[in-house]
Amino acid sequence: MNQKWFYPFLILSTLGSAAAKFLGGNQSLQFALACLSLLFWAGLLGKATENVAHYAGERLGGLLNATFGNAAELIIAIFLVKEGLFDMVKASITGSIIGNLLLVLGLSLFVGGLKFKIQNFNPLLAGHNSSLMMLAVIALVVPAVFLRDVPAVKVNGVSLIIASVLILGYFLWLYFSLITHKKELGEHIDGMPNHDHEEPDYSKGVSILLLVVSTVFVAIQSEWLVHTVEHVATALGWSELFVGAFLIAIIGNAAEHSAAIFLAMKNKIGAAVEIAIGSSLQIALFVAPALVFISLLFNKQMDLIFTSYELTAIGVSAIIASSISRDGSTNWYEGTLLLIVYIILGTVFFVV
Repeated sequence: MNQKWFYPFLILSTLGSAAAKFLGGNQSLQFALACLSLLFWAGLLGKATENVAHYAGERLGGLLNATFGNAAELIIAIFLVKEGLFDMVKASITGSIIGNLLLVLGLSLFVGGLKFKIQNFNPLLAGHNSSLMMLAVIALVVPAVFLRDVPAVKVNGVSLIIASVLILGYFLWLYFSLITHKKELGEHIDGMPNHDHEEPDYSKGVSILLLVVSTVFVAIQSEWLVHTVEHVATALGWSELFVGAFLIAIIGNAAEHSAAIFLAMKNKIGAAVEIAIGSSLQIALFVAPALVFISLLFNKQMDLIFTSYELTAIGVSAIIASSISRDGSTNWYEGTLLLIVYIILGTVFFVV
């Protein structure tokens, strides 16, 4: 992050976004400026998270990277839920999952592989991540198949039960990986900050302050973005599926993009994989189920019935990501394969 140009652009984009919002500018301009400002704030959020992770330790640091990397997506989704745009919420969840598994992981493996012929990480952790990806696919496919023609009241009830067990499963995974099997899964993720040789950019206090401030501004820009997204989608003739699954997801994934790719370029592929796959798992097993409960606060319950397009995209992404990462060894061509699948999905999502 080049601070000489980053912070001026951060300030200018935020002021521009605020001016367009409060001076009543064109909604397409509001959307574009909110996207630009959100990209910069998500980038700062990622950098602040990386610094906080340095002080928190390696495995907890990986969790923090995934969690705050998903903060933008969660905040955007909450505002979409508030507006009752459930189809776009589900599309953005789909986009976040496939974006992390294909685009973030793919770019990380590609750029890391160009510099280092073979990159290795913990195969046991990779195996568990693959199993969790399959759980996420099962949890989304089963209700879509079985509850398609069931009355809405029963669908909502089943959605709450599934959401509850997924959240429980996610927290049990955290307990398993961070406490009971910490040593077996690797106390040290190769690539997380080396406390002996690398110094963070900010002190602990400044890192936490930046984390809080950037999260607040991500929330503000997310709300402004959501208020204009329907207008822009209509004006451009894009479907809610494409806008949610690709445009919003790419913007929300900015923090993971930068963090994972830069780590891979430093031969820290373990951390890059932890961020990319960990973020997808967190979206599928925690964020999506949490949104079901959050929707109750707005008296508009969201269910877990995804479309066949979304399920297919999530399924194929999980299969190829699992196939590539399970052996704990990566190269640039495997990254290329992930990116090819992402381009294929993006093309068909744009057309449908």
